[in-house]
Amino acid sequence: MKIIVPIKQVPETSNVKMDMNTGTMVREGVEPIVNPLDLYAIEEAVNLKEKHGGEVIAISMGPQKAGFAIKEAISMGCDDGILLTNKAFAGSDTWSTSYVLSQAIRKIDHFDVIICGERATDGDTGQVGPGIAAWLDIPFLTYISCIRDVGENNITVERMIENGYETLDIEIPCLLTVVKEINYPRLPTLGGKLRAKSMEIATWGPEEIEAKKENIGLHGSPTRVVKISTPKVSRNGDIRVPNSENELNAAINELIVFLERKGTL
Repeated sequence: MKIIVPIKQVPETSNVKMDMNTGTMVREGVEPIVNPLDLYAIEEAVNLKEKHGGEVIAISMGPQKAGFAIKEAISMGCDDGILLTNKAFAGSDTWSTSYVLSQAIRKIDHFDVIICGERATDGDTGQVGPGIAAWLDIPFLTYISCIRDVGENNITVERMIENGYETLDIEIPCLLTVVKEINYPRLPTLGGKLRAKSMEIATWGPEEIEAKKENIGLHGSPTRVVKISTPKVSRNGDIRVPNSENELNAAINELIVFLERKGTL
């Protein structure tokens, strides 16, 4: 079984910065980490390999330093990794990103299943996984909370829905996006870290994956950020500081009247 795991290197949530002019995320000078929700995809892929044999390949699109994300995936149990890096990829939206990843997967050739995290914490769209499946014209399922069985031609999964769960079969090859309820990601092992450190990660650009120039980068992205604004959290309320018993009683009466007016009493 050949399993491909697309992963993303993202800034820590508390350090996200945006370029107000271009509408893109500022990544320089920000400490990156592996997208936390991708760790569940890595873990599930490694679990499947341990149960059914095969190999797991992690792929990521980003700058050269995104190679550290690939190495972390290898230290967790992935067998190999590919970094898609080139200035031409910069500024890609979810449509363009899914195109680039799908072209890389075509180059990898035969695969059985692609496992993605539910979404990336820096964009929060959940569009890249389904986008990859659309480009490759393969079936996909989202919000997978359990992989129950793997057959020769299909996979049985449990999928989260609004009022519970549903059990579905999906034909191989396919793409699955998983939620964090599916497992508990393992920590990288010392042996895994040593193996990752000694490995040379393959890097592919637009030429290697035969990507069309009009489909990549900021200029190839149909999404346009028109305006960026920072939400302001403010509360308008009345503060009462009673200095006597009479003032305290008056404040309590005001509170009761307010609650009654709101229908909570």
